[in-house]
Amino acid sequence: METCKCCSGKTYEVCCEPLITGFRKAETAEELLRSRYCAYAKTEIDYIYNTIHPSKKKEFDKKSISDWSERSDWNELEIIEVENGGPKDEIGTVEFVAHYSENGERRRHHELATFEKQDGEWFFVDGQGVMPKQFVRPQPKVGRNDPCPCGSGKKYKKCCGK
Repeated sequence: METCKCCSGKTYEVCCEPLITGFRKAETAEELLRSRYCAYAKTEIDYIYNTIHPSKKKEFDKKSISDWSERSDWNELEIIEVENGGPKDEIGTVEFVAHYSENGERRRHHELATFEKQDGEWFFVDGQGVMPKQFVRPQPKVGRNDPCPCGSGKKYKKCCGK
């Protein structure tokens, strides 16, 4: 029994295979996203194409998608946030990070994906890259010659800054 590549913790046979083979349709936007990730991992390009919103299919480049899928090792899918996209919703978004390796180099694809339901079926509409959030230091940076914040009375560079 193979664990599903979408990182749900379920077996492939129970999780994404029924969607990819057409046995059933995704009930939520997140479920569709997970199955699409799995389809990339298994180079199931027809499924990726079939789950794109009909208005976006003309933009699909089967060769480049297939090449990327084949030359990549799909390591992990990380779901960051899901907004709407449930069984009773008509639209939803899923922020995710796809971790993969290409030519031996680890990479991350961080995206906010939009999904829409049409005639009771979920489709991928579009995705936008998510820029990393800037780190904001909660306190001012301690300089090397400033007093150590631990209260020792020594300069930072001679105490905790070593």
